[in-house]
Amino acid sequence: MFRECYFLLLLLVLSPTIAFAGEARDIHSPALTAVPELSAGFDLLYGQKFEQAREVFARWESRNPGEPFGEVAVAASYLFEELSTQGVLTSDFFLDGKRFLRGIDGKPDTERMRNFRDAVAQARRLARDRQKNDPDDGEALLTLTLAAGMESDTLTILEKNHLEGLKRMKEANKYSKQLLAQRPEAADAYIAPGIANYIVGSLGAGSRFALWFGGVHGNKKLGMEQVAKAAENGRYLRPYAKIILALAARRENQNALAQRLLQELKDEYPGSALFASEYIKAKSAASVVSAD
Repeated sequence: MFRECYFLLLLLVLSPTIAFAGEARDIHSPALTAVPELSAGFDLLYGQKFEQAREVFARWESRNPGEPFGEVAVAASYLFEELSTQGVLTSDFFLDGKRFLRGIDGKPDTERMRNFRDAVAQARRLARDRQKNDPDDGEALLTLTLAAGMESDTLTILEKNHLEGLKRMKEANKYSKQLLAQRPEAADAYIAPGIANYIVGSLGAGSRFALWFGGVHGNKKLGMEQVAKAAENGRYLRPYAKIILALAARRENQNALAQRLLQELKDEYPGSALFASEYIKAKSAASVVSAD
C-alpha cells in the first residue's frame, strides 16, 4: 500500500516538472515565440534589404547552431529576393492568368537558387535531428512546413516543375496540420496551405478534378482565410502573408481589402518601393471601379 501511494505521489510531483520542461523548450523556440533579432532580420527582408537580412540571420545562426529556424530564415531571404527580382510579388504577375498559373518567364538566378537549396537542406537536416527526440517538436514541424512550402513555390513558380511542386505542397500541408493540431497559435504555419489552396483553387475545373485523384485539393476561399490567419497573427511571416493576401484580393476584385493591407505594409515599411507601388496600383484600381 505504501509503495502504491509513494508511486502516485512521485507521479504528482514529477508531472508538473515534465510539463514545465516541455513548455520551457517551446518558450525558447524561435518558431513559437518572437525572437527580437530574427524579427529585425525579417523587417530588413521585407524592406528589400536582402544582404543585410542574411547577415542578421547568419549571426543568430552562428550562436544557435542547433536551431533549424535560422536556416529557414536564410532560405527565405534567398527566395524572397528571387521572387522580388522576378516581379512575382506584384499585381502585374498575379493578374496575369498565364504567368500566375504557369510560372515566370525565363529562369531564376542559378547561384541564388543553389544557396536557397543548400539552406533548405540544412534546415531539414536540423529539423530531423530534433524530431529524433520529439516527433512533435514545434520548431522542427514549422521548419519542415516552411521548407516544403518554399520548395513548392520555387518548383512551381520559378522552375515550372509543377508535378514536383505539388508533391512538396502536399508535404507542407501534412506538417502544417500536424503542428497546428497541437499549437494552433503557430500562425505562420497557415501560409503554406493557404497559398496551396488558393493556387490550386484558381485552376480550371478539369485540372482540379485531375489533382483531386492525386489527393491535392484546392479552395480559393479557404486559402485566403488561411493566409489571413498568418496575416493577422503570424510572428515572422505576417507581412509576407499580407502581400500575398492583398494580391489575391486584387485577383478576386476585393479592392478595399487589398488597399487596406497594402496601406498597412506601406506605412510599416516606408522605404519599400514594392509596397508603395502596389498600394498606388490598388488605390487606382479602386478609383476606376468607383467611377464605373
